[in-house]
Amino acid sequence: MDLTLEVIPLPVSDIDRARDFYRDKVGFHVDIDQEVMPGMRIVQLTPPGSGCSIALGDTLWQMTPGPTPAPGSYQGLQLCVADIKTAHAELVARGLEVSEPVQYAPDDGATFMYFSDPDGNGWSVQEYRRRATEPLHALLADLAARRR
Repeated sequence: MDLTLEVIPLPVSDIDRARDFYRDKVGFHVDIDQEVMPGMRIVQLTPPGSGCSIALGDTLWQMTPGPTPAPGSYQGLQLCVADIKTAHAELVARGLEVSEPVQYAPDDGATFMYFSDPDGNGWSVQEYRRRATEPLHALLADLAARRR
């Protein structure tokens, strides 16, 4: 059985402000922005090249058991890029307040930069240079083909 992580609900206080931030400043694609059932609006956004999206919704949390997370309470969400300097320049050009890249070790995967959304949900961007020649979606497709 394959289990894929495809959507992460993200707690925000203002759906329109969050949608605009992730679309305009971070460069996510808006996949859905509609009332999916009476009284429930969902905005789903996907980072370019990703198989996982974020979902913003004002009544989204009523559909899942457990406590409702507070806007800004998610920390450690992580994006990966093949070239962090290029990604940094693009994000800064979009108007995103993002930290300078920090290299913790010379190894691939050890350089990060950080930003927060308007509510304070915290993100990191990891440089994983291997992704330039080995995109994750291609590796997963190859693995799936070998399983058959």
